[in-house]
Amino acid sequence: MKNVRWGHVLVAAVPALFIGYFFLYPLARILVLGLSELEVGSDGVEARLLQIGWFTLWQAVVSTALTLLVSAPMTWAVSQFEFRGRKLATAAVTVPFVLPTVVVGTAFVALGWRDSVGAIIVAHVFFNVAVVVRTVGALWARLDPTLHDAGRVLGASEWKVFRTITLPLLRPAIAAAASIVFLFTFTSFGVVLILGGFRFATLEVEIYRQAVTLFDLPLAAALAVVQLLGVTAALYAYARYQERHTATWALRAESDRPEPKGRARLWVGASVIGTLLALAVPIVVLVARSLQPGAYAGLFQDDRVVGRPIASAGNSLMFAVIASLIAVAIGVMASTVITGRRGSLSRWFDLTLMLPLGTSAVTIGFGFIVALGEPVDLRASFWLIPIAHALVAIPFVVRTTVPTIQSIPAETREAARVLGASPGRVWREIDLPIVSRAALVGAAFAFVVSLGEFGATSFIARPNTATMPVMIVRLLSRPGTGSFAMALALAVILAAMTAAIVLWIDRLQFGEIGTF
Repeated sequence: MKNVRWGHVLVAAVPALFIGYFFLYPLARILVLGLSELEVGSDGVEARLLQIGWFTLWQAVVSTALTLLVSAPMTWAVSQFEFRGRKLATAAVTVPFVLPTVVVGTAFVALGWRDSVGAIIVAHVFFNVAVVVRTVGALWARLDPTLHDAGRVLGASEWKVFRTITLPLLRPAIAAAASIVFLFTFTSFGVVLILGGFRFATLEVEIYRQAVTLFDLPLAAALAVVQLLGVTAALYAYARYQERHTATWALRAESDRPEPKGRARLWVGASVIGTLLALAVPIVVLVARSLQPGAYAGLFQDDRVVGRPIASAGNSLMFAVIASLIAVAIGVMASTVITGRRGSLSRWFDLTLMLPLGTSAVTIGFGFIVALGEPVDLRASFWLIPIAHALVAIPFVVRTTVPTIQSIPAETREAARVLGASPGRVWREIDLPIVSRAALVGAAFAFVVSLGEFGATSFIARPNTATMPVMIVRLLSRPGTGSFAMALALAVILAAMTAAIVLWIDRLQFGEIGTF
């Protein structure tokens, strides 16, 4: 019994210590540094904070509003009608969302859109259309059609029925989608850095500039505090809205969609084809422009400044494998703790594990630089990169494994114990075979997250440990068409690697891609 007790303690302690030391401790150090060492009001610091904070806020609001508007036609089409290619169209619209942000930014550079607020906002819309289509469409597809029919019988027009019946029912899903898009655009880094540079800096980009370029750690910490306050305020506002507007209605089976007929067929075709063509343009142009003579061959040549660019692909793959192993190990142990206990402690543990997903990646990387210099200096360690990637990936592993563990009947475990099996053997013989498939899906998600991660890596990567996103940005920042063409080629390779993993996840049929 004593060994069993110590085993439970170890399973709970490892995830707690990992999150505590590599996330909560750096976050606390940033808060202390930002609140105690910055002299607000000196040298225009206060005005700078307000200027950057205001730009971050309004570009996120505009990006969110435009994303909702642009996504509306396709959301209506795929949720209300059944037509040939509907599932393929829904999967295709998700592709931009799973692409690394650096690839999206590079695709818009290939279009010639750079150094403008418009380019940033359009790229944000491109990246987040899937959030609205999948989140709002999932609820819209299951609203009871008799509510709509009753409104029409009473003489209301289609617009009035939508405004007075459908829209109020969709508000919770719209709020959920809007909150996700807002958080993504409020903390956007790769897209803003590539398309706006330091001229159009958001809080995320300015934290990077102050810490890495100007070495003003107190100001960077203060900006991180402002950003954390903004994210917290957005999450609180969303939670309050959901509390006030939650409603319960009977839902229909999702397979009950009618086929479009007459004018509706034309509108459905225009909505779906128009949206998919618009989303395809940046990717097609990226691939086409990467086919310049010597672009791919140049990736294999040594350069005195950046080294051999293709070596970054090996680094990315190596870090992705290590990050996946760490994320699965920590995530499965954490899932065991969450499902094995009930009450507030388990809920708080689950919430703490989710926090890195809602925290800026730049803040995580900056926290490593600020906090991990003592008692042992880990800031130049090779392991920090996969650890940073694992922090963001652990929530994916937890979310895929917890429902699976919860689905295992308690009677099955109890029968094994009655037959004399130890808790360890019960886990190996019963839980592990069932959980392994979910853990494999979580590992694949962790792999994709690691491949595309840029914010934290930009702080802690060294010249010999540059990942593909870091190398793409380095090549884009160099003058000359040769470096630009190589950046495009490397972005295409990264996009292809990401797409291959995502398609493999989809083939496992363990939930839908892009479920939010």
